Amino acid sequence: MKPIYIIISLFCSLTFLYAQQEQDFNRIVEAEMKSGYRLKNFTANENTGNYDVNYHNLAINVNPAVQFVSGVVTTTFTAKENMATITFDLSNQLTVSAVTQNSTQLNFEQNNNDELVITFPSVLPQGAQSTVTITYSGAPPTEQEAFVTSAHNGTPVLWTLSEPYGAKDWWPCKQDLIDKIESIDVRITAPQQYISVANGMEQSQTINSNGTKTTHFHHGYPIPAYLVAIAVTNYSIYNQTAGTAPNTFPIVNYLYPENFTQAQNLLGVTLPIMSLFEELFETYPFHTEKYGHAQYGFGGGMEHTTVSFMGNFSRELIAHELAHQWFGDKVTCGSWKDIWLNEGFATYLSGLVVEHLDGNLSFNQWKSGKINNITAFPNGNLYLTDADTTSINRIFSSRLSYNKGAMVLHMLRFKVGNENFYQGIKNYLADENLAYGYAKTPDLEAHLEAASGMDLTEFFLDWVYRQGYPSYTVTAQNWGAGQVKITVGQTQSHSSVSYFEMPLPIRLIGTGGQQQNIIVDNTYNGQEFIVNVPFNIISVQFDPERNIISANNSATLGVKDYEGNEPIKLFPNPSKNQLNITLPDGLAVQKATFYNTAGQKVLESGNTNQWNIASLSAGEYFITLLTNRGNKYLKFIKG
Repeated sequence: MKPIYIIISLFCSLTFLYAQQEQDFNRIVEAEMKSGYRLKNFTANENTGNYDVNYHNLAINVNPAVQFVSGVVTTTFTAKENMATITFDLSNQLTVSAVTQNSTQLNFEQNNNDELVITFPSVLPQGAQSTVTITYSGAPPTEQEAFVTSAHNGTPVLWTLSEPYGAKDWWPCKQDLIDKIESIDVRITAPQQYISVANGMEQSQTINSNGTKTTHFHHGYPIPAYLVAIAVTNYSIYNQTAGTAPNTFPIVNYLYPENFTQAQNLLGVTLPIMSLFEELFETYPFHTEKYGHAQYGFGGGMEHTTVSFMGNFSRELIAHELAHQWFGDKVTCGSWKDIWLNEGFATYLSGLVVEHLDGNLSFNQWKSGKINNITAFPNGNLYLTDADTTSINRIFSSRLSYNKGAMVLHMLRFKVGNENFYQGIKNYLADENLAYGYAKTPDLEAHLEAASGMDLTEFFLDWVYRQGYPSYTVTAQNWGAGQVKITVGQTQSHSSVSYFEMPLPIRLIGTGGQQQNIIVDNTYNGQEFIVNVPFNIISVQFDPERNIISANNSATLGVKDYEGNEPIKLFPNPSKNQLNITLPDGLAVQKATFYNTAGQKVLESGNTNQWNIASLSAGEYFITLLTNRGNKYLKFIKG
């Protein structure tokens, strides 16, 4: 009985682990949708589309004990057209006191649309580069939770979380998914007892005469406004080193002192996860600077470039936020319709951690949980509609943007093969038109098609742009010597898809416990496949490793009547004690079931050609004979 206890214990452990992972995962989603939760209008500002941001210098003054910010933000930009004015996104609750251009005071207006509109003395011609400096201050709004002051263990803490449109709540910026800032300097001035955190590498700390300290960070990679972040509290710092020479880099962890030791122990897993992602994809995208974590007060995390803000240090969260450094930070979704390119990838990479660090059994459990969540409802497209982008709950849908996104990526891997999948993703990350810029769904499709040589149009239509999932009926029959016939039927949960075309994994199991995994390329309903199998099958399993988004499936062993012309003979017939059978070459008995004239089963046997019938009463009997070439029905008389 010991092996059974082991299996039960393992199952319970996996179930508990998965429940923990789902709880952590829900916190991830909660945090990433937090800053926009109460926003009513999820659209970028069209009035900021006439210039490209080249550089920001953010000089920010804060105190984590006070919900207030003052700052001076200097912006260098290039005009995309002739410009008489320039518009920045900035909350109405922050007040601008001065704007200058080359030390010249400019006229400006703050309207009621969270905009700062600055008027130039003369029209700035297309292609010209210029710099403006904005001085502002105020109490950032609290309802969006993009700029938060709180406390941990009685100590004040401040953090920002700007996804998707919260950056304007604490600094004048351009927040869209068109333009990336080429580089930034961030100078945080705060009471000197605190440690400040921002993107990029710390350059210096300066103690000021008024009891404050200015900490300077520089980030030299392109970055969207929503990924710029700061945090301030009494952090303790724990350093790690990651990467492979010559591309080693520091991991700087900013931790609350009260749980420093616990967090330090949990953070050990960051190094093997970083190594795995570098091995599967490419060198960490910001390896000339740093990676790091900064503890904050939300339950999940947020993937700010080079420093993820963390509500806990579970392996799931560490993996998810680190994955975003490639998928979301280096290559950013080009619209909120394409949010799955951020969240689907980050979720899938956390699954790859399960696969590579825990093994296939755990990975199958992980996939099963995702599929069960996805198929809990019959609808849901992965690529968002215009209407979808007005709902924060839809943008950050855990069922669709995260889980379905992850499983669609896994199905792409299954369809095109490991080598083609990983090469296509490497090419996607390295594409000079996408790297450190923006990507949309067709960009991913193009790279996977180029790597695999496959046309993925139908796949993306069915699984990305349309809705629902399939349910399969799979029947397998022994079909002559060494062959099995597979018949596939399908129904769809949503009318937008007429048929989900997909290679299907099927496992065939033989009389002696043999197994053979096959893949059939299913493109229409009722499709039949004849496959070579070197044994007689007694059962069939559909998608045993959960590679396909589907639900309510059935897989059964079908039988047919024996259609051969060769004779099958029972002898002696009638018989008193021993009944035998003669069979043509290539025909084998798999199972024999004996019934009396009342239809009651009186005897059953496996693969034998003779039976002891001495115990049967005299009379007429029927045999259902299951063979490797179909069913045969026979009659004999017990003397």
